[in-house]
Amino acid sequence: MPIRHAISRLHWALSPWQLRRESPSYDGPRLLIGAPHTSNRDFVIMLAIAWDARLAVKWLGKRELFQGPFGRVMHWLGGIPVDRDDPAGLVDRVVELARSDPRAAIVVTPDGTRSSTQWRSGFYRIAYEAGVPVTLGFVDSTTRTSGLGPTVHLTGDVVSDMDRIRAFYADKRGINPERTTEPRLADEAGLTQRLTERA
Repeated sequence: MPIRHAISRLHWALSPWQLRRESPSYDGPRLLIGAPHTSNRDFVIMLAIAWDARLAVKWLGKRELFQGPFGRVMHWLGGIPVDRDDPAGLVDRVVELARSDPRAAIVVTPDGTRSSTQWRSGFYRIAYEAGVPVTLGFVDSTTRTSGLGPTVHLTGDVVSDMDRIRAFYADKRGINPERTTEPRLADEAGLTQRLTERA
């Protein structure tokens, strides 16, 4: 951790972006949203934010990133490979990880690929089923700031929770602004009903 923290300090000292640290800070396992996700540079910024906060960060990435000579590096950076062609059990796997590590900060990019038009619901289901809150990490090219916003405790009322998330990201634009996606799930009312039935 000291090495990673030192790297993050150097990054922010040299970066043209300003860091917004979490206030108040949250101590405990959580999901950390990285949004808007519009550029590969988001990955470096996410690591710099997490390492500055001394978080035990884990992140989900496509399995191709873990192949070849850089696979070990990706694992060292906290990566968890995801097979997009066989996503069965991913939610359960991440839920177990969140429950087993009291310091875990699991980063997800719910807007998925940079060409997506809506957010994926997996982050909500993982956080809700694991009983962990969601911290709203961000980049905003309009102000050249990035960092950690509020930590949201999900209620199971998906529409209401997503309204809070939408309000936070309403004025945020990604590094490539034209690719910024509104935080909206495909069927928020339907997801609320499914979560209620499973409870």
